Amino acid sequence: MKLGAKYEILNTRYAIRYMTGKIFIDTERCKGCGLCVVVCPKNCIEISNKSNKHGYFPARVTNCDCTGCAMCAIICPDVVIEVFCESKTATAKSNKKGKPKLIKEGA
Repeated sequence: MKLGAKYEILNTRYAIRYMTGKIFIDTERCKGCGLCVVVCPKNCIEISNKSNKHGYFPARVTNCDCTGCAMCAIICPDVVIEVFCESKTATAKSNKKGKPKLIKEGA
């Protein structure tokens, strides 16, 4: 059962898997086209105020709430974006009221 881009119920034991992403941009090769800014669903990328050695204003990462979808890396025409994902699983069990209760978190 999907609970959005970040959470997913894996089975009836209330195991929840969530993804976190880390974005790396080679700012010296970036031309600042802004395509990555437009496609990021979490607005984790913005255009920098400082120019690189070629005179372009490159994209800059904020890594605010990156899900690791890699849409930015896919659309980048200069192939200067790398996205690394980390998947974590949190396990929960039902308490007396039938609601899930977090008991442990693991990779």
